Amino acid sequence: MNINTNFTGQYITGIWRDGRAHKALVDTNPYDGAVLATIALANADDLDEAYRAAQQAQRAWATALPADRAAVMLRAAGLVHANRTLLVNWLIRESGSTRMKAEMEVGAVHASMLVAASFPGRVTGRILPVDVPGKESRVYREPLGVVGVISPWNWPMHLSNRSIGPALALGNAVVLKPADDTPVTGGLLLASIYEAAGLPPGLLNVVIGEIPDIGDAFTLHPVPKFISFTGSTRVGRHIGMLAMTGPTLKRLGLELGGNAPLVVLDDADVERAAHAAVVGRFLHQGQICMSTNRIIVDEKVHDSFVDAFLKRVRMLKAGDPNDPDTVIGPLINRRQLQFAQERIEAARAAGQRQVFGAPAQGQVLPPQVFVDVPNDSELAQAEHFAPIAPVIKAADEEQALLFANQTEFGLSSAVFTKDEARGVRFARRIEAGMTHVNDITPNDDPNNMFGGEKNSGLGRFNSDWIIAELTTDHWVSVQHGPRPYPF
Repeated sequence: MNINTNFTGQYITGIWRDGRAHKALVDTNPYDGAVLATIALANADDLDEAYRAAQQAQRAWATALPADRAAVMLRAAGLVHANRTLLVNWLIRESGSTRMKAEMEVGAVHASMLVAASFPGRVTGRILPVDVPGKESRVYREPLGVVGVISPWNWPMHLSNRSIGPALALGNAVVLKPADDTPVTGGLLLASIYEAAGLPPGLLNVVIGEIPDIGDAFTLHPVPKFISFTGSTRVGRHIGMLAMTGPTLKRLGLELGGNAPLVVLDDADVERAAHAAVVGRFLHQGQICMSTNRIIVDEKVHDSFVDAFLKRVRMLKAGDPNDPDTVIGPLINRRQLQFAQERIEAARAAGQRQVFGAPAQGQVLPPQVFVDVPNDSELAQAEHFAPIAPVIKAADEEQALLFANQTEFGLSSAVFTKDEARGVRFARRIEAGMTHVNDITPNDDPNNMFGGEKNSGLGRFNSDWIIAELTTDHWVSVQHGPRPYPF
């Protein structure tokens, strides 16, 4: 079945229409600047209509048979599979994804939809003991209502659907605000897929607008019960404040910044660790919250690791993301490129030794590698979202652990060692939501928990964890016979 790809505005109440802000967003390719779409932007009235439509449609959807909700998810997954080439090409053109990364992302969307199709049958209540004669105590697990989703530009389709799919499968409705850099892959394509899959109108609405027009209003609106945000810690703090101080308290799912360490212990397989570090750092130009932002290496293997790391880095092709063998494509916009260039110059000025690098060509920044980087330096402590790799030398395992934990963030992490038990002991002492022994830091699987600690966010995604986040417990008791009251 074909899906709509003529995108010029919003998707609200099941209707494709222009926004009312009398402004337009020109959506461009970050590699060559080609115009992909011109979107008529939404204003606060459009946002209100979207939330009201979602609230109205959700009431019937919550009572739909589990099999009917599952069927929509399965049809959506089938459409993703059938339109894989189209989706991959959109990701390459709009988000600057390399072909290999775009293939990975579409695969992740497909997998998450299949897993979400199981959710309607996995929601369970409980009957609990109660010390009152003739009383029965039940706890029903029910959908929250309307979920607001604010998604980022780096893995736009997957990180939008990571909340949308589970929310819909569990009987909720969704209003989505995708990132300005990826309005199509982060929102409108998904709306088209779910529409073609038979999702009733109003259950998924996509609003695209400027921050002054709909930014704070998206969270402050009284209808949504839950706000799912993926993005920077700075913006996440602001959204959290609005959710707690606005007219209605809201649940939050915040997946925020990261500064993932990859630790190489003195007994590690250096070649294997170097390979993982290259993939973990440079996948999607380092524009991943779980990206290997720091590489911490025991001094006993430091030099051999750096040699192996640089050998692989020199082979990475930077350039046109459409070429199958390109590993480093463009950064998403000029602002991100400028941030990266400023960090590189600051590191050089601070005396950090650069052992590999080259100037940017357009928005394509080749890999930049620094060694002898102090763990307390800006280069080590900042989240780059760029292909910049700082290598930090540690005296021993304990100092490596100290360095790994010396960050405000705690999303993902990794440790390399030939001793599995040692690796697990080390992993459990890292202050992070996720740690991978002998693997890359970017790992996301729809059947496994995803989430961070410290300033990397609140809440958990995937599987039973997202079911708990997007539903609520309702205690209903039944008094079967007269109860003796005290007066």
